[in-house]
Amino acid sequence: MSATLAAAGPGAPARGGAGPMSRWQLVLATLALGLGSFMNILDLSIANVSVPHIAGSLGVSPTQGTWVVTSYAVAEAIMLPLTGWLAMRFGQVRMFVTATALFTLASVACGLAVSFPMLLGSRVAQGVVGASMIPLTQTLMTSIYPPQKRGLALGLWSMTTVIAPIAGPLAGGWLTDNYSWHWIFLVNAPVGVIVAGLGWMLLRQRDTATRKSPVDYVGLALLIVGVGALQILLDKGNELDWFSSPVIVTLACVSAVAIACLVAWELTDEHPVIDLRLFGRRNFLVGVTCLFFGMMAFFGTVVILPLWLQQYQGYTALAAGQAIALGGVFAVVLGPIVGANIARFDARAFATFGFLVFAIVALWSAHFTPEVDFWSVAQTRLYMGIGISFFFLPIVTINLSGLEAERIAAASGLSNFVRNLGSSFGTAIVTSTWAHRGSFHHAALAAHVTDYSNATSTYVQQLEATGMPHDAALAQIDQMINVQSFLMSTNDILWASGILMLILTPLIWLARPPFVMKGPAGH
Repeated sequence: MSATLAAAGPGAPARGGAGPMSRWQLVLATLALGLGSFMNILDLSIANVSVPHIAGSLGVSPTQGTWVVTSYAVAEAIMLPLTGWLAMRFGQVRMFVTATALFTLASVACGLAVSFPMLLGSRVAQGVVGASMIPLTQTLMTSIYPPQKRGLALGLWSMTTVIAPIAGPLAGGWLTDNYSWHWIFLVNAPVGVIVAGLGWMLLRQRDTATRKSPVDYVGLALLIVGVGALQILLDKGNELDWFSSPVIVTLACVSAVAIACLVAWELTDEHPVIDLRLFGRRNFLVGVTCLFFGMMAFFGTVVILPLWLQQYQGYTALAAGQAIALGGVFAVVLGPIVGANIARFDARAFATFGFLVFAIVALWSAHFTPEVDFWSVAQTRLYMGIGISFFFLPIVTINLSGLEAERIAAASGLSNFVRNLGSSFGTAIVTSTWAHRGSFHHAALAAHVTDYSNATSTYVQQLEATGMPHDAALAQIDQMINVQSFLMSTNDILWASGILMLILTPLIWLARPPFVMKGPAGH
């Protein structure tokens, strides 16, 4: 692809004869691209809390209902690595606007679904057509800003990727409780129209050149099979008890073989559908490795804390979402500030600060007690937002550093694929570990509750003195043990997340400066 990331900012000429953007055009384009990214990422998590309502409404079991989440994640995971190839064939702006319009139509179809198969098909369509939106918003955001302000552009973009996963459960719970589950999809309609309209109006003269090359059908088939099987494995593993299930074992084997063949094929094919040679670049490899494990740690806390608050602390879905949502406050405030200043400092130092803040807050949070109140939980999330703001953007900057302009879209697609994969691995591993550690702690604590324990006998007698039957008193003790066990399990997860972030600190220093993207000719 001969096209470039045109630095179409004030004072910079745009590609194809288009003049520099005015200040208001730049503001509107930034708003459109940011909204597009936010809307797409939001749909990864907004349906999670609504699955029971959707299942009941459409007459399927809660287990079947989880396919509403899985189908979208699988479709998007398959299509994300194809972003660079699609942008090369159709142009970045045309691809983004078309994907946004089709994503909006698929969202409306989800909201109007009258049967579960119709909803499932619409969710698959959402994932297929919308996957390229996220990396293309990142690519186009940098293209409309002059080189010296590309850090600010990435800072603005990164806000959406941090806030959306936090806002998703909160928005989904509120819409479902106050209206109906249909609205978690229908709200995309006006946003999608605005994003597609503004995107075409402001950016169509800045589209990249296209180049048609033979379709790599073998690579495409291996990608669909390998990544699809892996994503289903991650989404369904905990539900099916992992490798005790023949389904999970089969998916693991299929995924391993298909991905191994995909790597071998793509590295030798003349026209690969995925540019795997990007992993041969030191900074890209270091960046995506840190991104993968960083997202595992981040999503580990995002997923587990709401579960713990709702199941063992008596929170409603909305209250749990509100406690977690404060993590996005500093992402809004600090994202542009970090972006505007990242060129003045070493990106590795920024990332290190982010890792350390995240780790310190996670280890501090790992000392929760059953009496912890709302504001104590919310406060830890608020401070953790500082760490998230400082590690996410520098990693993205390191990922794209030194890349030629025509490879940015492919790199963004692969980087976002790794980000999603880290989130999926984090969710799968953490939910399974949380349940197993909870059972482990329950067994250890219950071992002390015996007929020969004076403390147990005394407490049972106190409960019976209030009129409680003996069996009910034992059940009360078991419930107390459950609460304590899963608190300890939650603290284990927070502790592990903090340690993982500490391990990433020396790893990021393997990247090598300068951490700048190569601009097009003339910059």
